[in-house]
Amino acid sequence: MTKRPLAPVLACLALVALSATGLTTAACGKKKNIIPQGIEEADKYLFQRGNEEAKDKSWSKARTYYQRLVDGYPQSPYRPDAKLGVADTYLGENSTESLVLAVNEYREFLSFYPTHPRADYAQYKIAMSHFGKMRTAERDQTETREAIKEFDLFFERYPTSPMAAEVRTNARAAKDRLTQASVNVGIFYFKARRWYPGAIQRFREVLAADPDFTGRDTVYYYMAESLLRSNKKAEAVPYLDRLLKEYPNSPLVPEARKSFDLAQAPATPK
Repeated sequence: MTKRPLAPVLACLALVALSATGLTTAACGKKKNIIPQGIEEADKYLFQRGNEEAKDKSWSKARTYYQRLVDGYPQSPYRPDAKLGVADTYLGENSTESLVLAVNEYREFLSFYPTHPRADYAQYKIAMSHFGKMRTAERDQTETREAIKEFDLFFERYPTSPMAAEVRTNARAAKDRLTQASVNVGIFYFKARRWYPGAIQRFREVLAADPDFTGRDTVYYYMAESLLRSNKKAEAVPYLDRLLKEYPNSPLVPEARKSFDLAQAPATPK
């Protein structure tokens, strides 16, 4: 019995595995014909079918249609949007691996079509690919920093983009995550170590680096408490005052009010 060469078999198996992404080649035979006979605008058909599958979140099927268009119709007016469609399907799958593939596809789009009307969209989605991999404030913030970098690049390149408001909201969320990681360090110094000078320094750095941090009430409170425990009542009062005025609905208000009143009370004669 003649043995079949192993290499071609492995190659075909690899291509079968890639078929779900629409990246198969003709090495194992012809591609499955996904374009019905008689279709005059095959590129338009592929684009519409990809959109339909994407709408149903059938990411693999959508990618098959988009990729066929990208590979087979280089002059099609639908090709740029299909290229974005491929990237969007990876983003939609939202796995660690697929988010990396999404970034690659969006970067390729920007390389091929740097002046395209949807270039701002591609840049935004690069940022969101990193945004989707952000970890909690207690863990490594590498992806958060990458997301912020890409958001900043978006505003640098597309300051008048109609998506700016939406992008700004997510950029703020990413910056809040990074800042919260620093705040948590200060709280650790305050609660676990009772190292108030270290906590004060950390909170000062937070307020200077990110004055728009949405959790400033927490920073104000622990800054004030750290100062009070360092016998610096005069410095603590302004932070408590800002907390009470800027965040009247904060859950920290009751404790802040007590500390504010105690800090302003006249010293008891010995």
